[in-house]
Amino acid sequence: MQTQARKWARKGLKYAAKPAMARVEAQLVALNPTRWLAADAGGLAQTLLRDSVQAPAGHAEQWLDGTFTHRGRTLAYKLYLPPEISRAAPRPMVVMLHGCTQDAEDFAAGTRMNAQARALGVVALYPEQNQRGNPQKCWNWFSPQSQQRGRGEPAILAALTLSIAASHPVDRSRVYVAGLSAGGAMADILGSSYPEVFAAIGVHSGLPKGCATDVVSALTAMRVGCQAPRAAASASGTVPPTIVFHGDADSTVHISNGTAIVDAALKARGAQHTEAQATEGQSPQGQQFSQTVYRDSAGQTTVEYWQLHGAGHAWSGGKEGASYTDPSGVDASAQMLRFFLEHPKTR
Repeated sequence: MQTQARKWARKGLKYAAKPAMARVEAQLVALNPTRWLAADAGGLAQTLLRDSVQAPAGHAEQWLDGTFTHRGRTLAYKLYLPPEISRAAPRPMVVMLHGCTQDAEDFAAGTRMNAQARALGVVALYPEQNQRGNPQKCWNWFSPQSQQRGRGEPAILAALTLSIAASHPVDRSRVYVAGLSAGGAMADILGSSYPEVFAAIGVHSGLPKGCATDVVSALTAMRVGCQAPRAAASASGTVPPTIVFHGDADSTVHISNGTAIVDAALKARGAQHTEAQATEGQSPQGQQFSQTVYRDSAGQTTVEYWQLHGAGHAWSGGKEGASYTDPSGVDASAQMLRFFLEHPKTR
């Protein structure tokens, strides 16, 4: 496996489309991705939450640091609280999962999600992978242990989400998850594994759940697309509403992975009852896109797919100068929040 993975790495596969990312594959091969991920034997109780920065007095917006421990593993996180949160009704919350080599601060700056959250009164949570979990700080979406409910990274991320929702005025019917690249793949896993927690899923330049079981199959899926069938979507047999963004010039994660996420979500919801409406457009900066909206038999939007023409492996509409962003594209953060807020969880 190691020999074959290194062979692909030599062929020029670069996970985050920057020279520094050429080291990702080699370090993934050296990593045993399950060694830090103890199996979870029960629910999401017995957690420890510590905010390292206390909320200031008054009602200004807040940008907090925290750490969270669940069943022996600790994650750092950043938390954005919009202004006047203590005076308002419970707010929506979006969980944002960064890509490889990124951290919470970098991802927040690059996506500009906090600006969107401020305008709409949304809480934004940024969990942060550490180098102990993965040398390049990728979420381990390819590890079988981290593709299951109640185990590995999905378990700690779901537990963190519930702890933040319990500690702050968060509307539990409007909790969402989104991510980029490895974070997008983990968002797909997390949302479909915990549909009772997450009301909708956003995947940017990611891969579908169940398409890899180790480093070798992960690299293959990134290069040519998902070759394996998707694992069971969720305990309820469905997935939450899903919005997908993917550049058709992405040389790091093949665009067929975006299509596979859409197809799996439609299949889980019953594609035979779905109506598709396609629209062509362009961003204010001139980048073209194709947006396809899928509706169920009741006319409700269940899936959106934004194919970004000429775009590479980067967050569309992100901040110039930040890592893995494309400022020329449509504003993915704004469109994701728009989609999310249209989809509160129904009981």
